[in-house]
Amino acid sequence: MAGEQSNGAKLPTIGGWDIDIVVQGYPGKSVCHGGLGWSTIALLRGYGRVAFIDVGSFSQRSIIQQSLESRGLTPADVTDVLLTHSHWDHSLNWVMFPQARIAIGTKELAWSLLEPWGMGPVPELYVRELDRLDRTVLVTAGDEVLPGIRAYDMPGHTPGHLVYRLHGEKNDILFTGDAAKNRAELLSLTADMTYDQMISRQSMERIWELWKDKPGTVLVPGHDVPMVIEDGKPAYIGERAAGISSWFGETLDQTKLFELTGR
Repeated sequence: MAGEQSNGAKLPTIGGWDIDIVVQGYPGKSVCHGGLGWSTIALLRGYGRVAFIDVGSFSQRSIIQQSLESRGLTPADVTDVLLTHSHWDHSLNWVMFPQARIAIGTKELAWSLLEPWGMGPVPELYVRELDRLDRTVLVTAGDEVLPGIRAYDMPGHTPGHLVYRLHGEKNDILFTGDAAKNRAELLSLTADMTYDQMISRQSMERIWELWKDKPGTVLVPGHDVPMVIEDGKPAYIGERAAGISSWFGETLDQTKLFELTGR
């Protein structure tokens, strides 16, 4: 749609990495149009690497291209893509980066390849190509996927879901993907869209342990605004930005803006 903008923000430099939230995830569902799928996309630069943690789907391609261009980069400059899991709203755009290593959990890819075609949120053709790609890197828990960035098993949303922890001297950043999609899930320890509610709860309890490990650690969820812990509860960093501009009039210059930033 015309006038499309990124709703991202810059996070503090941690562990030698510059971190930009290119797309801020959104904690909501479409009422009558299927999956909404507005997921978080993070861009990291450091140690001679340009990396994305999750890459969204088709509708985010122009935002990704613009975010790279504004930093003097092209998709060919991206060296690494770290996928938390295989679902379409987090994984499709790995095809944009012809030189990048594509990291995905060993368990996640194996599970994805066995999912029935046409039945769920796994993009069948994309995971098939990942399995064939010589740039695919299979990740297991404990692997250091990039300098100072380690993978953790956090199943529940999917069986092989990973969380990435960026280690800093004073504080860390946790990229939780959909193991913890939003503030409501973190507080209730109850997951929407999970293959096993109890396993999701155990993973979220583990995420809380990692989050509390260092004061000031930032948590970047799969579908919400980044947060820190204040007075024992999640507190947002920055403001939510989301809306839809609709053509309900008789000309293209007549639009109605629906703000989706309710408190």
